[in-house]
Amino acid sequence: MQHELVIRNARVVTSGGVSLCSIGIKGGRIEALGTDLDGREVIDATGLIAMPGGIDSHVHISQPSGPGIEMADDFASATRAAACGGNTTVMPFCLPEDGQTLRDAVTAYLAKAEGQCLTDVSFHLIVKSVDPVTLGQDLPALIAQGMTSFKVFMTYQGMRLTDAEILQVMDVAREQGALTMVHAENEDAIEFLRDKAERDGRIQPVHHARTRPIPVEREATHRATTLAEVADVPVMIVHVSNGAALDEIQRARARGVRVFAETCPQYITLTADDLDRAGFEGAKWVCSPPPRDTGEQASIWAGLEQGAFDVFSSDHCPFRFADSAGKDAPGARASFRNIPNGIPGVETRLPILFSEGVSKGRISLETFADLTATHHARIYGLEHKGSISIGKDADIVLWDPDLTRRITQDDLHHGSDYTPWEGLEVTGWPVRTILRGQTTMLNGAPVGKPDGLHVARAKPSVTT
Repeated sequence: MQHELVIRNARVVTSGGVSLCSIGIKGGRIEALGTDLDGREVIDATGLIAMPGGIDSHVHISQPSGPGIEMADDFASATRAAACGGNTTVMPFCLPEDGQTLRDAVTAYLAKAEGQCLTDVSFHLIVKSVDPVTLGQDLPALIAQGMTSFKVFMTYQGMRLTDAEILQVMDVAREQGALTMVHAENEDAIEFLRDKAERDGRIQPVHHARTRPIPVEREATHRATTLAEVADVPVMIVHVSNGAALDEIQRARARGVRVFAETCPQYITLTADDLDRAGFEGAKWVCSPPPRDTGEQASIWAGLEQGAFDVFSSDHCPFRFADSAGKDAPGARASFRNIPNGIPGVETRLPILFSEGVSKGRISLETFADLTATHHARIYGLEHKGSISIGKDADIVLWDPDLTRRITQDDLHHGSDYTPWEGLEVTGWPVRTILRGQTTMLNGAPVGKPDGLHVARAKPSVTT
């Protein structure tokens, strides 16, 4: 049998382990794994590792960010950066603008993405209202269309829901077989600390971190898992930044609550000290939850090494630093509370975890694949993605485990004008990204057409 494409001589990471074999591809799917495979096109991957294409299940693209504020990435630039970082699928959030229904917001997002994407995309929903149309009509209809996960916020004015409202949303998730994601920070406690800081004249960017201390995340994580217990639904706690919040997740699991946990590169490499820089420079590192300290980095690493975390995402939320529509928004220099929250990271997520995790012996290749692709596909209902196995989409990334590079803005492809990891040396870098059998990145450069699709998802098996 002749395959359309054969990848030969790679160390292939599958659910069964790591083996030296060839991958046969036809019609955008993996058709065979074995030796002596014949193909019309052959890629010699000697010395490389074949990984499942990265799935970044937490990215923000072209999202409304307040009056006069613009995200740095549209779907073209974000997915270009994603592909160059070894990703084949990204999962952005769909946020309704004020006065817009959730279904109308989805229609607008699909139009923004159509014909622009170098990766596949699959949308999460953001629920910021519990009106009868949202809960009774839009959510059930959109879940039926394959958008089977949605996010609620316990912080941010105009976004946060009360506990009672979160329970209403979770009840819809239970009835419809969807997964609820929670941004867990206590807004009332944050507002109390922000008001006090401003009264005391503490307005520099570092006070963003100091007014969002660990207890506000720990308490909200406990509350989120308790609400999930009351509603009898699984829940994903996103961007966990510290050991105390992870402890709350582990305690909930011990009670039988189905809790999934996500963390991100900023919580294993950055600290709050990065925000404590002269002038306005620290604004580059403003995100929520904020980075903590080296002790909390160790706690997050322990969770990754011990299997406490299910997924590793970027929380890519890019703004331009030197831009009045970005980090330097009106009022941002007068108070940290006006700095847009978020940092770019979709292109650097995988190299950072590979370098800090695999190259330094903290995690195995199989664990890396689980944290960056396989578990994302399983938890979020991406039935044809997430692993190198027969019948799955041929979403494959070839890695050079010995390639050492310094991360620098000049080499990246996102729309932001900086990277928080400028100068960080990493060992291990993706050199070829293949989406459904077609190369989208080769040796660091985007190639091919923007043929990425919106992927409708199954109801996650974790919700049944």
